[in-house]
Amino acid sequence: MASGKSACNLCHSRGKARFPQAIRMAYQPIVDIAAGRVFAHEALVRGENGEGAGHVLAQITDENRYNFDQTCRVQAIETASRIGMPTAISINFMPNAVYEPANCICTTLRTAKKTGMPLDRIIFEFTENEDVTDHTMLNEIIEEYARHGLRTAIDDFGAGYSGLNKLARLQPDYVKLDMDLTRGLDSDRRRQIIVRQTTRLCEELGIAVIAEGIETVGEMTAARDAGIHLIQGYLFSKPRLEDFYRDSEILKAFLPEDRRTGAEPETGERRQAAG
Repeated sequence: MASGKSACNLCHSRGKARFPQAIRMAYQPIVDIAAGRVFAHEALVRGENGEGAGHVLAQITDENRYNFDQTCRVQAIETASRIGMPTAISINFMPNAVYEPANCICTTLRTAKKTGMPLDRIIFEFTENEDVTDHTMLNEIIEEYARHGLRTAIDDFGAGYSGLNKLARLQPDYVKLDMDLTRGLDSDRRRQIIVRQTTRLCEELGIAVIAEGIETVGEMTAARDAGIHLIQGYLFSKPRLEDFYRDSEILKAFLPEDRRTGAEPETGERRQAAG
């Protein structure tokens, strides 16, 4: 592992290449249908004028990757704090943009302290599709984040080819099932079996499961029947820029009045590129 001084110098040199455009964050709720509350919000990158994630992500290069990753973290935390978001926030991060876990987390820790955001309300997601070549480093990242009270999640679980290997090597707090597993879940027996068994496996490993990409009441019901109570998708809400942050409307529309409660204070998107 690099020394603190050399690692900081590396992060500093990598960060010199600035990301070429300003960004904003849209937030999509993750709803706990058992508790009747919004559990967390995933922060999803948008352009300065609301351009979709695809437009923004297309501008990432090896030279500006670190700066982009750090900028997203800061923007997600600062925006959530400014609009008074009471739930946890889930931030996508790029493992390949982290060069030394203990030092590359410094900006996140400073931003959380400055805004008053409790660290246990920050979840970092990394996608199974990310081309991570150094799994030892990824494990070090998760362990370092956990040391500070931060939580982690594997996003798009089931979309790649190494999902079970990641569960064997890593200990995330959450697994987010890919939309290809949840699409049409209510009418596909094979998917139901896979989702149910995956949920049981994660439960035995002490990992909570989030079903993302849920668009219909039938899919939500099937996910619930498989043992999943954390739901994300267009059924509840598309990602919303801060101007349209209204969780009470989501709960009112989809949950019985006697099951609506306040947002969870303690603790991604199906169409991120097209939203």
